[in-house]
Amino acid sequence: MARKNQKKNKKRNPWVWRLIALFWILLLAGIASVAFLLYGTSQGMLGRLPDVEQLENPEINIASEIYSSDGKLIDKYEKEKRIPITFDQLPDHLVQALYAREDERYDKHSGIDGQSILRAVSTLGEDGGGSTITQQLAKQLFTKVPSSNKLDRVKQKLKEWVVAVQLEKRYTKEEIITMYLNKFDFIYRANGIEAAARTYFQKDVSNLTVPESAVLISMLKNPVYYNPVRHPERSRHQRNVVLSQMLKLGYIDAAEFDQFKNEDLGINFQMLNSSIKESYSAYFKYTLRKELEKYFEDYYQQHGVQYDLYRDGLKIYTTIDSRMQKMGEEAIKKHLVGLQKRFFQTQKGRATAPFYNISRSKANEIFERAAKNTLLYQQLKADGLNEEQIMEEFNKPRDSVQYFTWEGREWQKNVSIMDSIKYHKHIIQAGLMSMDPRDGTIKAWVGGINWDYFKYDHVKQARRQVGSTFKPFVYATAIQQMNYTPCHKVSNERFSSGGWSPRNASGRYGGYLTLRQGLAHSVNTISARLISQSGPEAVIQLAQDLGVKSEIPSNLTIALGSADLTLYEMVGAYSAFANKGIYIQPEIVISVEDKNGKILKDYEPITREVLSEDVAYTMIDLMKGVIDQGTGGGIRRYGVNSEVAGKTGTTNEGSDSWFIGLTPHLVTGVWVGNEDRAAHFPGWQSQGAKMALPIWAYYMSDVYKQGNDLDVHTKDEFIKPKGIDDRWDCNSLQGFHNFGNVGSMEDNRVGIDSNNENQPDVNDLLSSDNDTISFE
Repeated sequence: MARKNQKKNKKRNPWVWRLIALFWILLLAGIASVAFLLYGTSQGMLGRLPDVEQLENPEINIASEIYSSDGKLIDKYEKEKRIPITFDQLPDHLVQALYAREDERYDKHSGIDGQSILRAVSTLGEDGGGSTITQQLAKQLFTKVPSSNKLDRVKQKLKEWVVAVQLEKRYTKEEIITMYLNKFDFIYRANGIEAAARTYFQKDVSNLTVPESAVLISMLKNPVYYNPVRHPERSRHQRNVVLSQMLKLGYIDAAEFDQFKNEDLGINFQMLNSSIKESYSAYFKYTLRKELEKYFEDYYQQHGVQYDLYRDGLKIYTTIDSRMQKMGEEAIKKHLVGLQKRFFQTQKGRATAPFYNISRSKANEIFERAAKNTLLYQQLKADGLNEEQIMEEFNKPRDSVQYFTWEGREWQKNVSIMDSIKYHKHIIQAGLMSMDPRDGTIKAWVGGINWDYFKYDHVKQARRQVGSTFKPFVYATAIQQMNYTPCHKVSNERFSSGGWSPRNASGRYGGYLTLRQGLAHSVNTISARLISQSGPEAVIQLAQDLGVKSEIPSNLTIALGSADLTLYEMVGAYSAFANKGIYIQPEIVISVEDKNGKILKDYEPITREVLSEDVAYTMIDLMKGVIDQGTGGGIRRYGVNSEVAGKTGTTNEGSDSWFIGLTPHLVTGVWVGNEDRAAHFPGWQSQGAKMALPIWAYYMSDVYKQGNDLDVHTKDEFIKPKGIDDRWDCNSLQGFHNFGNVGSMEDNRVGIDSNNENQPDVNDLLSSDNDTISFE
């Protein structure tokens, strides 16, 4: 009877068997689906997979090399700058910390850990994720930036699984760990575990202690959020999480855990030197990269072949002379060290320092705008903080904040990020470009003072008001249009047109001045009258013919340099004066070859005749007067006694200071100023003759010392066209006349202490190049 009832029950409960069958069907279907997805992914169903054979293969990823014109390897385009190590160099406790924090079953899986995935799904990630170390390496190498789109992220995840399995087949467990730790970016230029150990602890990785290893391993989760420099409390907590996992797995005992968890972080932070020596060449390297990337885009359109600066091992031969580049760098440093100290002194106690003629609220707006341009602001914004909370972070005192100084990187305690921003707004910037006017080759390109802090190129990227350095274009236009000679006289009476009435810096008006006198002493009324005769359009056209591509407003004020132009444009344009009126576009590349020696790009100069030889030499003659009798005479005090033509320039309020000097074989321009135009020296101290000219003089003094090697000699002279003296007919007006016939300046107009070398000399007061653009 019992047996009959059991049989009846089995017949009455068919759903049990159906549920069991359904479970197995779903399970097998799920496994089959996953297998199908993985197989399809491996076959490219979800998009092309990377070729694993390229991983860490130096024959595949070859850095492109940059060579100077004198044959020196001066830099490289490298995908990543790191200090690779081997597995044997890793201390055991660091590897154990890695296992404990990232993948405790690392030795038991083949790239994908099903058990970890099920744990992560069941706990919703509370007990850790499901990714293995191998998957993280696959993500690091090929995904790089996880997609924010959930469907795309699933596709990425599947690809990472496939790549992880392939990695496990091709490499040993030790090799995978080594690649992972060598690849990881610990930020602050600490690429790889060895660089991280040196950056955060000033140690080789092999000498790290257990707590120090735990700090670095804890950063693998998020090197910004758990950074020991930026967020020491978070880092300490996460380090202790790693230590507790090591205790759990038996890598350390309870006594060691209690000791380690109470230790300080022990951070001894110092960023590694940039891959770019002194960080100066980074400026021309940046411009070079932009130009070559554009060139290779066009090359691909024409030839269907792609080239990558970071992978294809190109040889880039530049026009830069490594010796002259170093001279330019040293000249800037030599002058700015003392200049910066004086500037800090002038700003002591000022409520709106380093700015002038703005309110305190406007100054704070500038500081806040600078804060919003930082990576930290963007990270805090992404973390969901509002503006008030972000500003609290910026104004919160910190244990260690980095400061630029000319003596080297400096770390200060108990200061805020906003304090650092205010400090760096005081820093004086500079740019220098030097080129051979005969062939257009750029010999030196110093775009700034330190790329690590100021990633903005002041040679070709920055556009600043050019002041009196624009006046030669005005003079050249008048000479070309109206056949004026150096001795042509122009009225020095007050000039007014359409409400514009420029002032002479000397405050003196009346009588007549020759063109030689007008340019030598940078007299504004002379320039204003010349442009009113030729018209601004003609001057603009000449500037454009001389290579200026920046927009120039069509009004009379451009005669005094109201336009914003680049140093690159100005030096290129001036070079035509030294090259008999022929403009040659400045060039930084001689040639580019692929790794097999095939020439991909060759130097083809872009040239055109803009001025006649007579007009070009007339401008040289006028600018020689600037040096011999005018605002540029200061270079003689630096021992430069060669034949030089040049022009100084200073803009409104002294925001921009310029000097461009020409010799027969070298034309060099210098700009000096602050990042913000409202920041500058007060008064006469900001003149181009004081701020920019000394850099030029230091640079050229060093160049002349190696003149035979550089083909630049003190005996070089500009070639005077035959018969030009007769065509000028200036015999009766040789030399430069005093301003006595124009009106005198009283000696007590400005008090002068003859024993104070920081005071302006009488010649500077008479012939300042301060180009105030005013309306009266």
